[in-house]
Amino acid sequence: MTATTFRIGGDLSVRRLGFGAMRLPAGPGPAREASFQVARRAVELGVTLIDTAHMYGWGANEELLAEALHPYPDGLLIATKVGIVRSDSAEGWKHDARPEALREQVEHALRRLRVERIELLQLHRIDPGTPLADQLGTLRDLRTEGKVGRIGLSEVTVAELDRAREIVDIASVQNRYSVVDREHEPVLVACEAAGIAFLPWRPVGGGAPGASAELAAVAAELDATPTQVSLAWLLDRSPVILPIPGTGRVEHLEENVAAARLRLTPARRERLGRLARLPGQA
Repeated sequence: MTATTFRIGGDLSVRRLGFGAMRLPAGPGPAREASFQVARRAVELGVTLIDTAHMYGWGANEELLAEALHPYPDGLLIATKVGIVRSDSAEGWKHDARPEALREQVEHALRRLRVERIELLQLHRIDPGTPLADQLGTLRDLRTEGKVGRIGLSEVTVAELDRAREIVDIASVQNRYSVVDREHEPVLVACEAAGIAFLPWRPVGGGAPGASAELAAVAAELDATPTQVSLAWLLDRSPVILPIPGTGRVEHLEENVAAARLRLTPARRERLGRLARLPGQA
């Protein structure tokens, strides 16, 4: 039987199928009200892990979640990410994980989320311009000060994860991963060996030619949707995987959450497992 919960950091229990808040519109008007409905419906459906970030609206997404859900129900974890700031570059952002920048972003996140401690704080990207020991040392200090409960990383290699773990305990990793995109398979394997939560972003969509057709075929056999099959495969793939699919629509949210009840036979798992080549395969 597939486990439905996971203890992040060994002690913080959440339901494995979470919700990514990035797609929630945070501007004023009807779209914001719709975002409130989605966030509240997620909690009603039993979601206990919601993922946000400073980068999502430059704090607006954090404020949106607080307005929709505070005071938070017992057991709800809102995880956020720091280490990226707005810039005038073509991408619109840049790395900034200098100690003073991380502290400033954490203070803003505490205020926006209306909490005294962020139970899971993830470094959105490792800043190549700042020594890793300074970045993670700052987060470790914030944990010692009681402002952070657990520390995670995002978009890291196995080597980076290993170096980070020499500095501080790592509770989670958030890398791109799905049934059709398994570039970071080695990172997942490392997380599984260490009992580290693996939060795949972009958990559905994309893939090699023919993948969509096979997903659709399996979905039709199960009277489900390809998205549900993709999420069910992730939940089945490893007990440390905590998918965080995002949406701005209640009906899509309900579809995603229902994927936790889908069961895949060994034959269907094998078919789905062939949809993406693993690193090192020809």
